[in-house]
Amino acid sequence: MERHVYGVTELNELVKAVLDSVPEFGNVCVRGEISNYKLYPSGHHYFTLKDAGGAIRCVLFKGQALRLRFRPENGMKVLAQGRVGVYPRDGVYQLYCDALSPDGVGDLHVAFEQLKEKLWREGLFDPARKKPLPPYPRTIAIITSPAGAAVHDMIRILRRRYPLAKVKLLPVRVQGAEAPPEIAGALRYANRHRVADVIITGRGGGSIEDLWAFNDERVARAIFDSEIPVISAVGHEPDVTIADFVADVRAATPSHAAELAVPDQGELAERIQSLRLHMVRSQGKRLELSRRRLDALAAKRVLSDPLAPVQDKRLLLDHVQKELYHAAMGRLAEPRARTAGLAASLDAMSPLKVLGRGFALVTDEEGRPLRRASGVPAGSRITAKLSQGRLLCRVEEAIEEDGT
Repeated sequence: MERHVYGVTELNELVKAVLDSVPEFGNVCVRGEISNYKLYPSGHHYFTLKDAGGAIRCVLFKGQALRLRFRPENGMKVLAQGRVGVYPRDGVYQLYCDALSPDGVGDLHVAFEQLKEKLWREGLFDPARKKPLPPYPRTIAIITSPAGAAVHDMIRILRRRYPLAKVKLLPVRVQGAEAPPEIAGALRYANRHRVADVIITGRGGGSIEDLWAFNDERVARAIFDSEIPVISAVGHEPDVTIADFVADVRAATPSHAAELAVPDQGELAERIQSLRLHMVRSQGKRLELSRRRLDALAAKRVLSDPLAPVQDKRLLLDHVQKELYHAAMGRLAEPRARTAGLAASLDAMSPLKVLGRGFALVTDEEGRPLRRASGVPAGSRITAKLSQGRLLCRVEEAIEEDGT
């Protein structure tokens, strides 16, 4: 019998047909650790599943990958469900995955933790970037389902606590694939048109699948980008979503969100009453102090006798004037005495005093005083100044005598 010789492609096709004919290989579940994970531009995911003893190549096509709620990563332990087959071109058998889920925990939990880590690293949870709530909002926007009980509870509480505020409902779906884009769009609309002073977004309680719209990255970024403060009110108190981490304020329940958004009118009335009493007491004290001051001013002499201060100042002025006069006289006495002494000395040395005793001052024609007879020729004209008047003389003869 002649042996059949297979071509490579023929053999690969034969192996593929054998594997495809085994029902057990058509739907298998494999546990392993992801390695060599690659995401191609086509949207297909290629990776290897391995354990301590072996490895198998896997492919997750784009259509199945779109249903993933988490991002596969190297080192992640997963359960892969699909069929075992052979790609004839390469002759390598591999697992064609129809579904992929984390091993030990749900895929939603993994997706939640992955998105939480991503947004935390980007700073979307930073407390420093959270905005304060307005103390007295005029308008409140509620982004939620109009059919849920949560919206009716919030409206009832808002009307009871603070009826002055207007409430605007922006209806959206809060569950299902259409919910995230609707919630994000409502948030952007509220900011673009400035429809409110504060926004409440959320829904009532439910399973993690029911609340998943508020774990969507699009909703988280819309909350973060909101210029209007946002209160997240998703589920019950134990429920925590990504929206709670990003929002400016997290409320335990939708009813709690309504309480956080507005003040209580009863508490405001009490506070106003307290302030009114405080103001009355304050004004009473102020009036009492003013009354006492007025009484003190009325008792002052300046009001009973307005000219009294003027008279007192006049007396003080006279006293000061006398003091200044005596001080001035005291300062002038010594200079006067010194001046009188100097005047007496000058008077004693004055030539006029000598003339008064019968002497005369003789000068030549040029007014120079003559001390000696010699040097004055006969016929010269000289002047003799007396105590009273002058004599114009002509020299007859100059006689020189001994000075003794």
